[in-house]
Amino acid sequence: MLKPIVLLRNAGKELQALRSAEGLLGWDQETFMPSKGGTARAESQAALSTVLHQRLTSDALWVLIENAAAQPDISDRDRALVREMRRDIEKARKIPEELATELARTTSLSQQAWSKARAKNATDEFLPWLEKMIALKRREAECLGYSETPYDALLDQFEPGSKASVVKPILDKLSEGLAPLARRIVEKSKAPGVASWQGKKADLETQRRFNETLLREMGFDLEAGRLDASAHPFTQGLHPGDVRLTTRYREDDWLYAIFSTLHEGGHGLYEQGLPEEEWGTPLGEAVSLSMHESQSRLWENRVGRSRSYWERYLPLAREYFGDALMATTLEELMSQVNKVQPSLIRVEADEVTYNLHIALRFGLEEKIFSGQLEVRGLADAWNSGMEKLLGIRPKNDTEGFLQDVHWSCGLFGYFPTYAMGNLYSAQISAAMERELGSLDVKIKAGEFAPMREWLRDRIHKHGREFPAAELLHRATGEDLNPEYFLKYLETKYL
Repeated sequence: MLKPIVLLRNAGKELQALRSAEGLLGWDQETFMPSKGGTARAESQAALSTVLHQRLTSDALWVLIENAAAQPDISDRDRALVREMRRDIEKARKIPEELATELARTTSLSQQAWSKARAKNATDEFLPWLEKMIALKRREAECLGYSETPYDALLDQFEPGSKASVVKPILDKLSEGLAPLARRIVEKSKAPGVASWQGKKADLETQRRFNETLLREMGFDLEAGRLDASAHPFTQGLHPGDVRLTTRYREDDWLYAIFSTLHEGGHGLYEQGLPEEEWGTPLGEAVSLSMHESQSRLWENRVGRSRSYWERYLPLAREYFGDALMATTLEELMSQVNKVQPSLIRVEADEVTYNLHIALRFGLEEKIFSGQLEVRGLADAWNSGMEKLLGIRPKNDTEGFLQDVHWSCGLFGYFPTYAMGNLYSAQISAAMERELGSLDVKIKAGEFAPMREWLRDRIHKHGREFPAAELLHRATGEDLNPEYFLKYLETKYL
């Protein structure tokens, strides 16, 4: 007779198979689904979500959890598996089936409405969907429960154990340090001006091949993944052997896609680095969104925006893009790659001002779920916040609150993980450099394997065995210290 822990693992694999099918539907919706397929897709996602919720909340699965937990002879790692699976099931059992179904259906339709509204700056077409999504997320927060504010229940879904009262002081301190730092850097730096390649077309197929080359060089296995285009770049990990990345291109700017590709590539390496034998259990999943973001920001910024990276890859870029880059010097390229200038679009923001974008979104989310802000006032609040934090004001809502896909998907509580990911990334990079030696020497030589394997050994292979804060301490030898991030910026830019 099979042991309860073995039966629980088998049940987890079945659940994960359903989640992977659900993820594949979402990936296809953003990449290849015909524009008229939206309504049917929403129903498919709702139906699949219902089945998944029924399996996750079944009494049979709960009995398996109880039996596995009662086993006296299981390993510490299996105890972590039971602990994390119990947490997921307890959360799911708090959500009524009809709410789970409606959330899945509305998420699909809302995301489609956002995509159309963003393309033509038609805010009024999206607001009713946003109001409906927020109402559903409020219901979800009440079902899940919280100790301080409804927003905490949503934060906890992406960063387990996190609360607004913990995140707010960190973001406030970052904002207080970053705003004057950005001003100092802008005052000291010479404006880079128009890039020499601007206006020269870069064939999209050539861009795709170049971006795939960069992914291969960093160690992303394109036989266990793929790169496509979407309106908003994202990563969908279905299995360590099937990880889907997307980026977005501009025909008049070969550099535009690269940083979203490296960012998603960092996510992809985490997904491919998770232990395949644990697929279907929490030990085969990323520990938190902040830790996931630490991986993407490390590869995008510490690696991809370094001088050593472009000392290696500018010559290769010239081979791909020919005449468009023949007049481009390394100095000019670095001035473009690392320019610090307040910008309207978060995914195009520089390292210094990026967290100010996150502080804005976090503040708005807090106000929405505390009842201080109505959806109809969101655009004005966004524009005022941009002016206060970054000194610029969007001309329209496509440049404003319509720019991100997250709210259309109901991902409230997600944005703070970007800022926490930046902090984790700087601390992890510093620890890696202490152990491996100069990262810039390795980057310039294209020796990414030691970095990748260090991350796999310290972060990826553990899955959810340890909470994120403990995993960070194990990897770096200390608790979260935001000073690493501020020091990194000051050293690089000043």
